Amino acid sequence: MERFTISLGAELAREFDELIHARGYQNRSEAMRDILRQHIEEQRLRVREASHCVANVSYVYSHHERELADRVIALQHHFHDLTIATMHVHLDHDQCMESLFLKGPVDRVRACADRLTAERGVRHGGMNLVPVEIHTHSHPHSSGGGHAHDHGHEHDHGEGHEGEEVAGAGQLHQHARPKS
Repeated sequence: MERFTISLGAELAREFDELIHARGYQNRSEAMRDILRQHIEEQRLRVREASHCVANVSYVYSHHERELADRVIALQHHFHDLTIATMHVHLDHDQCMESLFLKGPVDRVRACADRLTAERGVRHGGMNLVPVEIHTHSHPHSSGGGHAHDHGHEHDHGEGHEGEEVAGAGQLHQHARPKS
């Protein structure tokens, strides 16, 4: 680990210490590492160095809006290859919120988010996008059980209950890891 020293004016140092305390950091170094990572990732996205990401697109809408649910579902199906999961909550009698979790190429994830939040009737849409390195590999799944990956964890894709074949055997796996 490298060390470096920075100089701050008294007011900025005080505000930084308040931020550290409010966010629960143990020390200034932890806070600086997070701030630097955030700015580096923002720069990667700005200059399009990041090719893949995971994202959460959240939006609020009125469930009374004519055909909005059908349009949103159709859009999600259009981008089915990016969609990991969706979550729907009822905020009150009239409003709902959905969160759509996506993984894939940054440009396609942004296109999906832009189209969703631009739908007539969608309000308060926003996206949290995290650049990641996608590690893709293919390997056979035997009926004998699990197998080891070279990235530090195991999966059990062997047999289901009472000898049933598990769906997805022999398929490609993608593992996302935040860029450091």
